[in-house]
Amino acid sequence: MMCPNELVTSITALAVAIAEGKSEDELSVLAALFTQLGDTLATIAVQKSVCSK
Repeated sequence: MMCPNELVTSITALAVAIAEGKSEDELSVLAALFTQLGDTLATIAVQKSVCSK
């Protein structure tokens, strides 16, 4: 497991790499996609926690 600073640095580097050469519209779509992905993963985690009780 990474420490918090390493994790934030890695995520920032990944975002910069993904954004390279993308238009504003493409970046907006990617941002929406990753937001939905994160929200869905959070929903799954909560549901697993509730179901395991």
